[in-house]
Amino acid sequence: MSNNQVPPSGQEADAGQLGRRNFLHLAGAVGLGASASGFLAACGGVKGSSGGGSGKSVGTIKIGYVSPETGPLADFGQADAFVLGQMRSYFAMHGITVAGKKHNVQILVRDSQSTDAMASTVANDLILNSKVNLMLVSSTPDTTNPVSDACEANGVPCISTVAPWQSWYIARGGKPGATRAASSTFKWTYHFFWGLGDLIAIYLDMWSEIPTNKIVGGLWPNDADGDAFASKTVGIPPAIAKFGYKTVDPGRYADGTTNFSSQIADFKSHHCEIFAGVPIPPDFTTFWKEAYQQGYHPKIANVAKALLFPAAVDALGSIGNNLSTECWWSPTHPFSSSLTGQTSAQLAAAYTKATNKQWTQPIGFAHALFEVANAVLTKSKSLAPADIVSTISTLSQSTVVGPLNWNTGPVPNVALTPLVGAQWRKATDYPYDLTIVVNKQHPNIPKAGHMEVITYA
Repeated sequence: MSNNQVPPSGQEADAGQLGRRNFLHLAGAVGLGASASGFLAACGGVKGSSGGGSGKSVGTIKIGYVSPETGPLADFGQADAFVLGQMRSYFAMHGITVAGKKHNVQILVRDSQSTDAMASTVANDLILNSKVNLMLVSSTPDTTNPVSDACEANGVPCISTVAPWQSWYIARGGKPGATRAASSTFKWTYHFFWGLGDLIAIYLDMWSEIPTNKIVGGLWPNDADGDAFASKTVGIPPAIAKFGYKTVDPGRYADGTTNFSSQIADFKSHHCEIFAGVPIPPDFTTFWKEAYQQGYHPKIANVAKALLFPAAVDALGSIGNNLSTECWWSPTHPFSSSLTGQTSAQLAAAYTKATNKQWTQPIGFAHALFEVANAVLTKSKSLAPADIVSTISTLSQSTVVGPLNWNTGPVPNVALTPLVGAQWRKATDYPYDLTIVVNKQHPNIPKAGHMEVITYA
């Protein structure tokens, strides 16, 4: 996909003004193995479609979209241009029909620059100046939380993703023990992703396959993710202690740390054969290279956040083999888009064909945000904010990342997505590829291997 197909961050492109030619160009680029006309027909007939391309529009729906396109978290936004191009072309053909009236769709994109301050600034601009009807936000609490807070404060419906739900919910003041019967802390903001309980189950499944001394070194930053992961009540240490694992926690560190010698020395002195952390990608690259040089060689390394992306593993060279991470979406996930009809495999292939880049996990979740947005708006009684959030609160929707259901918790305002465990293995087409190795929690997602001990060059 050429760069001129997707307006850069900050430009306000009206999807309704994009023509059939642009959509046909996209359909030809997505590599579905079908004709463009067949793709258009599929898009018009799939469940959740917002109507055909004919008919006069009565107005424009404004959807804000915030993610980290630059800064240390930019890998999370790598697929955004592709997904936004696909969505703009889709909505140019279909629009969104609310209460029987078709609307054009305008997607307003903003870059959080990987900081909570900028995320808040751009969110308030979209709310107060652009007057968005619905806010979509993705990728780590640094972006999701300040954007959600701005929406909550201003009464604007917001749907967020790609942050463990505890890092989004509890960090913003939500009560862990809340139930749907209780009064919710949040009225305007909703979230879908997995939680720490899901991640811990994956870790325990992985660790059970390799003999270790059950001593875990925890590297957790001084941010919302680090606080959640290290929490003495809902975090990893108390949960794994029930299964005989001991945690060595050297304390929080600042994002951007360039010397991890003290943490490495702590892990070595305690003989931590398992390593677990949730650093940002640049920090883990620094840590792992220093650990290798200083002789800290654990058998298992489970790294959330930093090891989601091929580029992060590629940067490690030969010492990246068999590093472990959570896997929230892949080409082998057995789900399809409610908008385009693409399977997970087709969506990943389309991304690679359009960008010449290896697939990456956020593709599915960026796409799913718009699936949810379309479902919410088409099912809403009106564009009134109260009607939109009322629809979100009871929404059950199939998406390319799996089924979402806000009726079932685990807490108000949150819907869960499936999670499996994977390791990075040396590959042929790319330096490394992600291999799913544990799937006990979701056996419908196929695994392609078994857990292996880290090998060091």
